[in-house]
Amino acid sequence: GIRTLVYTDVSRDGMLTGADVAGAHALQESGVGVIASGGIGVLGDLVSARDAGLAGVIVGRAFFENRFGIAEAVALAAGD
Repeated sequence: GIRTLVYTDVSRDGMLTGADVAGAHALQESGVGVIASGGIGVLGDLVSARDAGLAGVIVGRAFFENRFGIAEAVALAAGD
């Protein structure tokens, strides 16, 4: 069966205002892992997703605009 879903809040996609972590977390309570997509703009958004126990995030525009680097994101995801 499906073990992980990608949840995209299209109203936030590309807006750099933060992902819908609460919505993703609520979906995850159904027993599947959830990867949040749409709105990631700062490293704090990654921390929020990690702290909510989400399976992951998808980062697009924030990397394109050099708001933070991949090494920083990986370090946060690892809990460093």
